Amino acid sequence: MCQGIFVGGSKVVHFRPERNLNSSSEASSDLYDTTSFGSCPIFPDCGFRQPNSGVVLSCLDCFLRNGSLYCFEYGVTPSVFLAKVRGGTCTTAASDPPEAVIHRAMYLLQNGFGNYDIFQNNCEDFTMYCKTGLLIMDKQGLGRSGQASSAIGAPLAALISSPLKLLMPSPIGVATVTAGMYCMSRYATDIGVRSDVIKVAVEDLAVNLGWAGRHDEAAEENEASNRQLVTL
Repeated sequence: MCQGIFVGGSKVVHFRPERNLNSSSEASSDLYDTTSFGSCPIFPDCGFRQPNSGVVLSCLDCFLRNGSLYCFEYGVTPSVFLAKVRGGTCTTAASDPPEAVIHRAMYLLQNGFGNYDIFQNNCEDFTMYCKTGLLIMDKQGLGRSGQASSAIGAPLAALISSPLKLLMPSPIGVATVTAGMYCMSRYATDIGVRSDVIKVAVEDLAVNLGWAGRHDEAAEENEASNRQLVTL
């Protein structure tokens, strides 16, 4: 399930793996496949992105690709969060005002959001930061996003609860305990309840995550490459 920030004018800013953006051989069924820049017949700027960045501006139709639209819920109560069977659909963290959210998304469209990582820096992490401004500083954790937590939490819960099979004669009892552990593991990693989160201004994001130096190096490499092409 891809997530993005609606910025108005039927446009969505979202984050996806950079390798798929640079590859022309990706299958059209790719989860992250969207229209390339300039190929949308309705919006000329659909597919816009900066070089070496996975943050993309897409029109709503190209973003959905005939899929369903779902509104991620912010500021839910713990009981509502735990009642959700599927992870990556809500958070207890409250959303900031729309103008702050759109400012972060448009700023990151121009400056990037680092390297995509399915567990530590994915599309949900991007939208979560745009909506809340919260950043998890513990880089040794299991991942920030609810989708990643679900992928890890389900087998982990099953593994932990497996010894309880010896104490529970009914498979229903084991399933109930496993489901409870799964929900609690998702709740423990939710950005709204974690203690290792801080509010970071989008202008300071690159410095806090160490991207600034890498961006400068990439710019210098591109400039050197351009100079080499000119001299040749």
